[in-house]
Amino acid sequence: MKTMVLAWAILALLGGVAMAADATALTGGTPVTDAQKSEFTKICLKNSGNNTTLCTCKVAQVGKLIDAQFMDLVLGAMSGKTLPVEDSHNYAVYISGSNRVCAPGM
Repeated sequence: MKTMVLAWAILALLGGVAMAADATALTGGTPVTDAQKSEFTKICLKNSGNNTTLCTCKVAQVGKLIDAQFMDLVLGAMSGKTLPVEDSHNYAVYISGSNRVCAPGM
């Protein structure tokens, strides 16, 4: 699972410019909730070894990059759930967008 997500993230970084237009498809619904942001921060800190700088930046980006429905998918993926194949491209777009701001060169 992590290998697949990493592979998609690398592809997203390589094709980030072409995929940037797709990001608007991830933000058309209900805004990310404070509860989702709190859960995201909790999981991010756990997964990153308490990298507060990274997680603070990423939580600030989620509201700009994705909506509440897609955030549920992101939270699931961060918790180890299998990412549905049909959502892999959009997940890569999200990862690329947040890494572009929060983890350049990753």
